[in-house]
Amino acid sequence: MIQIENTLVSFDVFEKKFCCDLQVCKGICCVEGDAGAPLETGEPEKIEANYEGIRPFMKPSGVAAVREQGFAVIDVEGDLGTPLIHGGECAYAIEEGGICWCAIEKAWTQGKSSFRKPVSCHLYPIRISKYGDFEALNYNKWHICRCAREKGSREQVPLYRFLREALIARYGEAWYSQLEEVAHEIETGKLEIPPEYR
Repeated sequence: MIQIENTLVSFDVFEKKFCCDLQVCKGICCVEGDAGAPLETGEPEKIEANYEGIRPFMKPSGVAAVREQGFAVIDVEGDLGTPLIHGGECAYAIEEGGICWCAIEKAWTQGKSSFRKPVSCHLYPIRISKYGDFEALNYNKWHICRCAREKGSREQVPLYRFLREALIARYGEAWYSQLEEVAHEIETGKLEIPPEYR
């Protein structure tokens, strides 16, 4: 892993190719899985604070799920996550044009929410693990994202570039500039990626 400030970045972030292909996957990540989107400490409160702006964009079943379960739940591993609709899709999932996306983000795009979306969603397929004062950024490979890997390979989009906006939102422009410097060193052969990441 590469250390940048107080983060540890997996070589996968530089090496893996990834680019969401919503026309193929239809936003299935909002539906699949046995738990809701992971939430960081403080994110349920941000959802609650913006809920009056978010709720008009939600499905009635999603509103009911939030009313019954709250803005967040504790999953089987003891972690915070978004509530689910009858154990299926995320309570904040909506559908437009046959594609699922997020009522929280739609409210944000309409200026109705100051909170864009959970970090776990914005940064996916990067997952963050905390180790003391450090955050480790690792690539999470999920079978439903096969089309994103294929599109990323076709268009030669490395993961760090696909997630540029989300990474800057999380860590800032200066941090991302350092990330790009590392990527350049890898691309020019000045820094070698271990074989297991290729």
